[in-house]
Amino acid sequence: MAKTLVIVESPAKAKTIGKFLGRNYKVKASVGHVRDLPKSKLGIDVENNYIPRYITIRGKGKVIKELKSEAKKVDNILLATDPDREGEAISWHLANILSLKENQNCRIEFNEITSKAIKNAVKKPRPIKKKLVDAQQARRILDRLVGYSISPLLWKKIRRGLSAGRVQSVATKIICDREKEILDFEPKEYWTIDLLLKTLNNSQNLEASFYGIDGKKVDLENSEQVNNIVNDIKDNTFKVVNVEKKLKRRKPYLPFTTSSLQQEASNKFGYSTKKTMLLAQQLYEGIDIEGEGTVGLITYIRTDSIRISDEAKVEAEKYIVDEFTKKYLAKQKRKAKNKKEAQDAHEAIRPTSVLRTPLAIKDSLSNDQYNLYRLIWQRLVSSQMADATFNSYNVDIVNGKYYFKAKGIKQEFDGFLKVYSFAKITEKELPEVKIDEKLNTEEIIPKQHFTKPPARYTEAALVKEMEDKGIGRPSTYSPTISTILSRGYIERENKALKPTELGILINGIMEEHFTNIVDVDFTANMESDLDKIEEGKMSWVKVIDDFYKPFEKTLEKAEKSIEKIDLTEKTDEKCEKCGNYMVIKHGRFGKFMACSNYPECSFTKSIINKTGLKCPICNGDIVIRKTKKGRFFYGCGNYPKCNFMTWNKPINRKCPQCDSILVVQNKKNKNIIKCSNKECKYKEEEEN
Repeated sequence: MAKTLVIVESPAKAKTIGKFLGRNYKVKASVGHVRDLPKSKLGIDVENNYIPRYITIRGKGKVIKELKSEAKKVDNILLATDPDREGEAISWHLANILSLKENQNCRIEFNEITSKAIKNAVKKPRPIKKKLVDAQQARRILDRLVGYSISPLLWKKIRRGLSAGRVQSVATKIICDREKEILDFEPKEYWTIDLLLKTLNNSQNLEASFYGIDGKKVDLENSEQVNNIVNDIKDNTFKVVNVEKKLKRRKPYLPFTTSSLQQEASNKFGYSTKKTMLLAQQLYEGIDIEGEGTVGLITYIRTDSIRISDEAKVEAEKYIVDEFTKKYLAKQKRKAKNKKEAQDAHEAIRPTSVLRTPLAIKDSLSNDQYNLYRLIWQRLVSSQMADATFNSYNVDIVNGKYYFKAKGIKQEFDGFLKVYSFAKITEKELPEVKIDEKLNTEEIIPKQHFTKPPARYTEAALVKEMEDKGIGRPSTYSPTISTILSRGYIERENKALKPTELGILINGIMEEHFTNIVDVDFTANMESDLDKIEEGKMSWVKVIDDFYKPFEKTLEKAEKSIEKIDLTEKTDEKCEKCGNYMVIKHGRFGKFMACSNYPECSFTKSIINKTGLKCPICNGDIVIRKTKKGRFFYGCGNYPKCNFMTWNKPINRKCPQCDSILVVQNKKNKNIIKCSNKECKYKEEEEN
């Protein structure tokens, strides 16, 4: 019979750990949280030091009964939940349910799920850290006080199903503020003058751009200014007046934090933060590797630290020397310096063993798992490698009083780029030129441009903004974005996030009546206070009390001043069943049409957004549709009779090769126009 019961959160984690421990251990899963605040009421005694009233989560009775039964059969219990505040809180709840003593050495933690890490952890049990529990409990109570106070107000004044969380409201505001910037933006005209020059003894073109007059930088603002310059230079000779060559270094990227991993996975693979964390959780909890068994492939995935262990460094350095020779090893030890607000509770996200290369285990992973593991593995190994070096060339060219500059760059030593294949390298070579050398004009290219508004946030950009502003923590970025998407406050348009009408409305109410809740600095300071609770520098009761007393007064004032808002929009369309007029309503999944004679008539239908284009298959209307996950696509209005669909926006042009409809795909600064027929390879590019 097992002598020790080990409790973790997930069955996958239990399965992996169970293989590392012998027959004296029984590993069971709590399947996440076992206790929480009740859903039906506030569950916090605001009159008595904000004492939370926890209850068993519905559906967890069977799990708890099984854990209690197993606990009676063993001599020792170890709680091995995740090594963060939330994991500590889960262990604290389990300890209460299993009647463990407050100072009992029952808690173990590990940063990676490997045989060595687990066996070391079970030898070093410690008491539950109440300060970590207090910090997590304070966050939970704060979020409950905000959510369960403002949400009913929104239900009463607007409609049921709305919510206003502490961090989600700030994230929504950030997206709404950016949208306002875009709408208020007024483009400004500017010009560039590019040259194609050729040396007298060289057939290679040299590209240069206008810089200024008499060596001073000048911005080109209108066509008259540009025409004067072009007329002055077109018949004159260009001359090289300066050639500068410098050796530049490019340092490796730091190992991944939760935030930087989410950003890079989004930028490189288009993964949502939710998908990235799901894949990372799988890699962390353990994958069955052929010839090795189940093993955790990466370290703990919720971290804001860039620190890695000495053991990991030594293993990476040995791999680099053995695989690429010593010249690829970093010339000096790099000291990891975390951001000021980083908790640094765990290492950076890294492979549990550098020797387990992506190619070696590729057959045991799904494509998505492989992509993410390769990204993490390359990032860690490359972080311990030498700088990449480049020769940078700057050439100054004059024509009378006008200055032009040509720039080039050529890689000299690849360094860490040998491994980190995800880095962008754009080389641009220049022909050899000397001072006083004369250059012939091949072409003068003046071009008009207009400044562009700031881009909408992608998930990656929003995570970076939240991290930079100190809003939330590694474990909250992904759930926050998922929440405001599911509430219908924001939506995806291609990869960008934009606020919905509902999101703008809710944000307006929050800005007017709950200023502190949506204030970035206020929210960041609250995160700092939670950190101080963990460090034992502040009382969790005081932190909540300082927030709640003024918040309670704000809530009372808002209750009186917010007027009821009717979101229903009238239409001229009549109901197909009873003939009354249809109205547009807001539902959980967005707008829909309903009969104005409800509840006598319950007829509803979805709103069809026509593009004005015809289906290339059946000549029906092409309409804009939305998936359950909120992603837009374009399909035939005659579905399911006709199954034409495309993710890219159709345009009113036919393919010159096969006569199918053309679609446009946005890629950074270019629009890619291509054929909707997958078998046709027609493609053209144009600048945005």
